[in-house]
Amino acid sequence: FNQSVIRWLLEAPTPTIRYLTVRDILKKPGTDPQLQLHRQAIMKEGPVPAILASQTDTGQWAGENGYYTPKYVSTHWSMMLLAELWVDPGNEQFRRGVEYMLEATHTAIENQVNTSTQPALGCLWGNILRYVAHSGLVDDVRAQTLIQHALYDVSHKHCQCRINGFNACAWGVLRTLWGLAAIPLSQRSSNFDESIDLAITFLLEDYELIKANYPTADQGGIHSGWFKLNFPLFYQADILFALRVLGELGQLQHPGVKVSLDWLQSQQLKNGRWRGRSPYSSRTWKELGDNEETSRWVTMQAMIILQQANRAQV
Repeated sequence: FNQSVIRWLLEAPTPTIRYLTVRDILKKPGTDPQLQLHRQAIMKEGPVPAILASQTDTGQWAGENGYYTPKYVSTHWSMMLLAELWVDPGNEQFRRGVEYMLEATHTAIENQVNTSTQPALGCLWGNILRYVAHSGLVDDVRAQTLIQHALYDVSHKHCQCRINGFNACAWGVLRTLWGLAAIPLSQRSSNFDESIDLAITFLLEDYELIKANYPTADQGGIHSGWFKLNFPLFYQADILFALRVLGELGQLQHPGVKVSLDWLQSQQLKNGRWRGRSPYSSRTWKELGDNEETSRWVTMQAMIILQQANRAQV
C-alpha cells in the first residue's frame, strides 16, 4: 500500500478511522500508545459523542416516531452507527440503547421463531444483532432468541422477504451474516458453522456476487448502488459491504469471491485511494463528515479486505 494513503487515513477527523487503520492495517497490538489514544478519542470527539448527546433517558433518540423512523437518525439506525464507529461496548448510554431495542423487539422476534412460516425482516434482525453483539450482551435470553432466529432464517429461508416479493433476499442474508459475524467464537452455538455455510452457498455458489443475480421482486434490475462504494449503508448492501462481511467470516479465499476482489482492486485510483459515496448523508448524522471522510472510510475498508485476502501488504 502507498504510505501516503496511510498518512491520509491517520489524518482523518473521525477517530474510528484512525483507530481501525492502526489496528487492522498497521496491525499494532492493543498496548500500542497511538492505538489507545485513537480508541479513547472515539468517545471524546467526532460522531460518537454527537450521536449519544441526542439519546433520552429511556434509551431512545429524541424526536423519533418509533425506533425505525425517521431514517436514519432514530434509535435503530443510531445504534447501528455507534457499533460501526466502535463505541465503547460498555458505555452506559450504548447499553441503555441495546436494552431498549431488545425489549422493544423481543415479542416480535419470539413470534417469528414460533411462526417461522412467515417471511422475516432479515436486514432488521441482523442489524440489531450486530449492535447487541458489540455490546457483549449475547448471553441475554432475548439475544439468544434473536440468534436462534437469525441462524434459522439465513440458512433455511435465505431471509425471504415480503418487500422482495417473498423471495430470498441477498441484502437480508448479508445483514444477518453481519450480525452473526460479531458473535465471539467462544459464544457460537453448535449449528453456527453449518448455518453460515448454507448462507455462503446461497451467496457465492447458487448466485454470483459480481453479477448480483439474486432473486428480486418481479424480476427487477440490480440496485444502482450495488457497484458503488458506499458508506454508511443501513439495511442496504453493496459489493464492498459483502466483502467486509465475508472477510469477517474468513471466507475471502472462496472461489466465488475472486472476481469481486478483482473488481475492488480495479476501483483503486491512481493516488492509491478509493472514491466513496454516502447516498444517505442528508438523512443521517452530519457529524459523520464530508465526501473526503466517506472516501477515507471506503479506502480503509478496501485495504483491510485486500489484506485479509492476501492481495496487499503494508
